[in-house]
Amino acid sequence: MNKNKLKNIAGLTLVEMMIGVIITTIIMAAMYTTYSVVNKTYSQVTDRAKISRSGRDIIEMLMRDVRMSGFTYFLGINNQSFPTETYLEFIGGNVAPDVSHDPLIIIKNELDYLKVAPGTATSQHNINDMCCDKLHIVFDDFDQHDATQPYRRFKVTYYAKAITDGADQRYAVYKTKESWKQSLSSSSGSWVTDCRECYVEQLIRDHIVDMEFIPFDQEGRVLLNSNSAGDKMDVMNLYKIRSVDIRLTFRSHKEFYRTDAGAARPRTVKGLGDRSRNYQDKFLRDSVVVTVHTRNIGT
Repeated sequence: MNKNKLKNIAGLTLVEMMIGVIITTIIMAAMYTTYSVVNKTYSQVTDRAKISRSGRDIIEMLMRDVRMSGFTYFLGINNQSFPTETYLEFIGGNVAPDVSHDPLIIIKNELDYLKVAPGTATSQHNINDMCCDKLHIVFDDFDQHDATQPYRRFKVTYYAKAITDGADQRYAVYKTKESWKQSLSSSSGSWVTDCRECYVEQLIRDHIVDMEFIPFDQEGRVLLNSNSAGDKMDVMNLYKIRSVDIRLTFRSHKEFYRTDAGAARPRTVKGLGDRSRNYQDKFLRDSVVVTVHTRNIGT
C-alpha cells in the first residue's frame, strides 16, 4: 500500500473518544431527568384522577339516597286487597336516631354506627380531628309480590370508622341498610338486617379525611349550627330540610408531595363552615362539595 495513502487515514485519539463519551453521558442524563419529571407528573395526575373518580362514585350514591329520604309509597285503589296507603308504624320525634323513622337525621362528628360517647378521645377521634358526620336516611317502598308485608321501609346509614394500618391511621366510610319488619296483621315492628336488600357495615370508600353534612331550609338558612360531637338536629327542624350540602374530603393512598409542608406553611383542608384542619405530611387531600335537594321532605 502506498505510504502516502496511509498518512491520510485519520483515526480517533484518546482525547476525542473521551469527549464523545462525556457528551453522550450528558445527553443520557438529560433524557433521564426529563423522563423522571414527566413520569412524576403523570403519576400525580393519575393519583388526582383516581381520587376524583372514586369520589364521584360515593357522591352519586349519597345524592340518590338523600333524594329518597322521606319518600312514601301511595298505592291507591287496587284489586289485590292491599291497603291503599302504608300501614307501617311510625316512630319519630325525641327518640334515639337508631330507632327513629324520621326521614333524615344528621349527627355531627360521631364515628361508628352505634353512638360514640361525646368527647371520647382516641388517636383518630379527638377535639382537633372533626371527622366525621353521620347520616340516617329513611324511605318507603312497595313490593306487590310480598303478601305478608307489601309496604316496605328502609333505613340507610352512612358513617365513618377509624382504621389503623401500621403507622397509617385514617378513616373509611361504611354503609348499613336496614328494613322495618311489620306484617299486615301486626300493629308494630322492628328494624332488622336479615332482609334480601339489607347489608351491614359495607365498606364504601377508604382513605376519607372528613364527611360533612349541612342542612338548609327553604330560605337557605342553616338548620344545624353546632359542630359539637354527637349533636343532632332539633326535632322541630327535621321536616324543614329542603337541601343538604355534602362535603367529602379524600386522601391519596400514597405520599404525593416530595417534601413535608412544614409548620410555617401547612396544607389546610377547609370545611363548609368554621371546620378546618392543617396537615404537614406529604399526602394529597381533595374535597368534593355538592348540594342535594330533599324533594320528598315537607311535601
